[in-house]
Amino acid sequence: MTDLSLLQLAMILGGVALTAILAGILAGLLGVGGGIVLVPVLFWILSMTNFPPELSMHMAVATSLATIIFTSISSARAHNKRGSVDRSLLRLWAPGIVLGAFSGGLAAKYIDASGLKAIFGTIALLVSINMATPKTLVISDHLPRSKAVNGAISYLTGLFSALMGIGGGTLSVPLLSGFSVEIRRAVGTASAFGFMIAVPAVLGFIYSGLGVEGRPPLSLGYVNLIAAGIILPFTVGFAPVGAALAHNLDTVWIKRAFALFLGITAIRMLLSVFG
Repeated sequence: MTDLSLLQLAMILGGVALTAILAGILAGLLGVGGGIVLVPVLFWILSMTNFPPELSMHMAVATSLATIIFTSISSARAHNKRGSVDRSLLRLWAPGIVLGAFSGGLAAKYIDASGLKAIFGTIALLVSINMATPKTLVISDHLPRSKAVNGAISYLTGLFSALMGIGGGTLSVPLLSGFSVEIRRAVGTASAFGFMIAVPAVLGFIYSGLGVEGRPPLSLGYVNLIAAGIILPFTVGFAPVGAALAHNLDTVWIKRAFALFLGITAIRMLLSVFG
């Protein structure tokens, strides 16, 4: 365990709470997964303290994934009630998603902080460009017919989602939309993918982090239970606030502003690795 002063601990916990509030509001306002907000800000908060830099990214990613287990359940239930979860698509992609996510969690044992930052920064930059682009990139007018191709796509989606600490929406919704899946089906099915990503990925990150020196108190592998416990009620509680704001604000400009924030964050992360 790392030795943190009370002031440092208070700064971390306060920052975590504020980040969770922001993630919850943006999730409701823009429909983005909380992980894409939580991971970079948690990493930044940890980096501002004397927390071991080689652990900051691993802890941020794993803790974000732990919260997604619970938030994805409520989200998937809500979408399922509206009939927007495509069960045939779920069955088609589920094996690859689960295997990829578990592989990502286990791979964290062999990927250093720079590697995780490079992965997050690269994909987050692509996500920010996609968010800032008004038109949806169309790959095909239908899903691939080959089970092997679907397996490869779903495996990579699970793998990179796990390594980034994000749920199903950030990568799978743009992908499914690119294959001309109707947006409500894409979002609804992606909410179920979130659970399928988070559970095996967290198990992998727990195993990968066992016995690693320098972790904060009450950590299970790379998952910090204190931070996860603080994040959950705030993200769940403030998501409806964001949803309410969405009816009164011009979300187009907010989405572009968030895309700018995400792009800058991604570039800063990449510069910290390659700069």
